[in-house]
Amino acid sequence: MSKLDHMLEPKTSVRRVEVITGSGRRRQFSADDKARFVEETLAPGAVVSEVARQHGLSPQQLFTWRRQMRQPVAIPAAPEPQMFVPAVVTPSTPPEPSPRQRRRVRKAPEGAESSGIIELEINGVGIRVGRGADAATVAAVIHALKTCRA
Repeated sequence: MSKLDHMLEPKTSVRRVEVITGSGRRRQFSADDKARFVEETLAPGAVVSEVARQHGLSPQQLFTWRRQMRQPVAIPAAPEPQMFVPAVVTPSTPPEPSPRQRRRVRKAPEGAESSGIIELEINGVGIRVGRGADAATVAAVIHALKTCRA
């Protein structure tokens, strides 16, 4: 007889064995199921632990659902209506360069100085958007100005 034989015999008997089958994923309960389970816990004489055990839930899950159902439901606010402002297009005249700058600056084609430039004024703040600006970035800047100054 080896030294380990005495360790192979259980000292106590196993009373309960739980076999877990299935994929082990989180279960999804519909709002109706949750309401039905919570309603069972609110019946006179009901014990939350017993209701949870009947449906294969933890009591804490039922307590969480009860707490969530006591909270008032927030009604989402209607989105702000879109507003349009008139656009004013004015030709821009570049400042007259100094004699020293005239020698360094290349002549651009006619009308190229102001092509692709957008000027916006929102709540007293002016923005110039140059050619090649990313539309998403421009939209984010406009949104930020509208919310910061409102």
